[in-house]
Amino acid sequence: MRVAWLKDLRLKDLAEVGGKNASLGEMIGALAAAGIRVPGGFATTAAAFHEFLDSNGLKQRIAERLSALDPADVKALAACGKAIRSWILETPFPAPLEQEIREHYQQLEGQAGGKASFAVRSSATAEDLPEASFAGQQETFLNISGADNVLEAMRHVFASLYNDRAISYRVHQGFAHGAVALSAAVQQMVRSDLGASGVLFTLDTESGFRDVVFITASYGLGEMVVQGAVNPDEFYVHKPMLEKNRPAIVRRALGSKLQKMVFSQSATTGKSTRVVDVPEAERHRFSLSDEDILELARYAVTIERHYGRPMDIEWGKDGADGRIYVLQARPETVKSRKRDVEERFALKGSSRVLVTGRAIGNKIGSGTVRVIADASKMSRVKDGDILVTDMTDPNWEPVMKVAAAIVTNRGGRTCHAAIIARELGIPAVVGCGEATRRLKDGQQVTVSCAEGDTGNVYEGLIPFEVTSRSRGEMPRIPVKITMNVGNPELAFEFAQLPNAGVGLARLEFIINNEIGVHPRACLEYPKLPAPLKGKLEEKARGYATPKDFFREKMVEGVATIAAAFWPKQVIVRLSDFKSNEYRKLLGGESYEPEEENPMLGWRGASRYVAKDFRECFELECAALKKVRDELGLTNVELMVPFVRTISEAKEVIKLLVQNGLERGKNGLKIVMMCELPSNAILAEEFLELFDGFSIGSNDLTQLTLGLDRDSGLVAEGFDERDAAVKAMLAMAIGACRKHGKYVGICGQGPSDHPDLARWLMEQGIESLSLNPDTVVSTWMALAEDAPSAKKSAAA
Repeated sequence: MRVAWLKDLRLKDLAEVGGKNASLGEMIGALAAAGIRVPGGFATTAAAFHEFLDSNGLKQRIAERLSALDPADVKALAACGKAIRSWILETPFPAPLEQEIREHYQQLEGQAGGKASFAVRSSATAEDLPEASFAGQQETFLNISGADNVLEAMRHVFASLYNDRAISYRVHQGFAHGAVALSAAVQQMVRSDLGASGVLFTLDTESGFRDVVFITASYGLGEMVVQGAVNPDEFYVHKPMLEKNRPAIVRRALGSKLQKMVFSQSATTGKSTRVVDVPEAERHRFSLSDEDILELARYAVTIERHYGRPMDIEWGKDGADGRIYVLQARPETVKSRKRDVEERFALKGSSRVLVTGRAIGNKIGSGTVRVIADASKMSRVKDGDILVTDMTDPNWEPVMKVAAAIVTNRGGRTCHAAIIARELGIPAVVGCGEATRRLKDGQQVTVSCAEGDTGNVYEGLIPFEVTSRSRGEMPRIPVKITMNVGNPELAFEFAQLPNAGVGLARLEFIINNEIGVHPRACLEYPKLPAPLKGKLEEKARGYATPKDFFREKMVEGVATIAAAFWPKQVIVRLSDFKSNEYRKLLGGESYEPEEENPMLGWRGASRYVAKDFRECFELECAALKKVRDELGLTNVELMVPFVRTISEAKEVIKLLVQNGLERGKNGLKIVMMCELPSNAILAEEFLELFDGFSIGSNDLTQLTLGLDRDSGLVAEGFDERDAAVKAMLAMAIGACRKHGKYVGICGQGPSDHPDLARWLMEQGIESLSLNPDTVVSTWMALAEDAPSAKKSAAA
């Protein structure tokens, strides 16, 4: 069989048509009933490829040329690949093969209702196996029409099996060149040049977290996203809530989307598309609606369930008919591999940040910058250098293997540089904008992807440490170990540590880092002076109004943490900024007083009930209500901080009820942060109003001992293990135990002092909320004090 219709192919045909084309046939045949739309077409087979090589004596010539090649020699590799490709492009198809291709093309054109355009795609017979990713190594040609042009594009596809990067990759992965054949698919084009397109994964590409669908999207044809030529929009959808028919989008990030690829007037190879600028107004909007995002996520879950493994899927939205189509689906090949040992990287110093971008992976690399303008100069990169360039494509792969890290101007998390960096296990920071201008050739830098979604390139060589631990069960101990989490960008990674949930999610971290604007400025946007208004408009791009921006970014931050730990308890502390901290936010100086001692001033509960702040607090309430009631993340519980008096506690509870956050309704629990001596002294009275206490040992210590924890002059006296502090702790724990209420601790003390953690465990505390980097060590130390410890499944 030389040519087959895609609809007749299944996964069992992988050896004949490669993983990509077998997968297209599988989806057309098996998933159409589930609503998955895949454009039809036909594909040549491996037998056709071998017939093409055999009939012209090419196979022998190619084998001889490759047998003498040293793939580590970049110049020799380039010369070898160029020669083989020219032989293939000069060689005609055998007459029987050409005739079959023409006949299938005529039928396909007729099915399309007359003149139509097609994509000519490659599929290697060893491609898209679970342990290898040939993605992007062979060519794809878009907007091709006419039988002669299709045949010419197919020759280019066949030749691309011998691109430099494809030859190098086969050697690296241990594939014999002669054992890999190429299948060319001709598939009807989706008019995403008039709509949008992108790539999605059925897991988080950085942490491997399985409960989300990660979608990238930009305007125009998908090659711009795949190549890394644009910084796309990004979306995360939570699978468990999606399956409950909730609007499960938990996170959005607006990409710059500066350019898009569209059809040109020509339909011949190499001239069928062109790149144009995206109008500024469109750049500032998300390229997909919420309905589109959720439909894509449902497609992703259906495809993943059918294949039984995490998947990497290319998609397009047709701007003519408004429908979404799946263009390719292949196994995800990096993060889905299970590893027995987990590594964690951490900087041990700091310096000036030179550029930032999207972090790929969670590692750190350092070395000498090599700014490379194009692939012809890539031999300058030596072992351990930092490769800095505008963007990479598969031609760069031979030299990417020697780099300590990769930095690019353009690209998102699904671009070529990102995919290869993950596969090679090296850090990459993509989409930096001006890395090739700001970083100087020969400069020493440290590339850190260990600090969340944002990757930082620091000046100089900063020391860093690498710790590792074996994955496995943890010993059972008589206390729950939860975590303090502020940064939503790290939540998916932290959730894979042993844990019983989140004992403290800091809302102020989300406000400071994800929003950066004073809530009052968002509420009073129309009245703001022009300069401040302009800055706020820039921050709020992608959202209907600045008020919506503030609320929705808070929703996304909380929802990301809640989704990461679902269905475990996530206690979200309502904002506890002090006036000096609020002043640092955009617009904050206009709304905040200058207090002599902000630590003891307008903060916590007193701020919520104040007339001047109530409307701001109601924004928080609206966000938290949406997370629980609309998104369905009912594992979110609330914590009220810095409550001075019983009357203040009653006012806050009343205000929460007025804003739809009532204790017991939809399973909502509200705990109080026990952090003032008055809270411990009147514990039983406070507990009548709340579902329990989360002890804030930092403030409780400073207020019990009468010292300012921010003052270096008295810092030595700050110790949570002081007898007076322990007395307060014992009172609070005892009251909660007496009344059957929740009691945990979320201060720094148990993370810093294992002996305090042991004492708290002996007192009968229910949970210890620790900093993530101390979870395993504290857990193991507590297990040593419990001789009867048994294995727990919490890991």
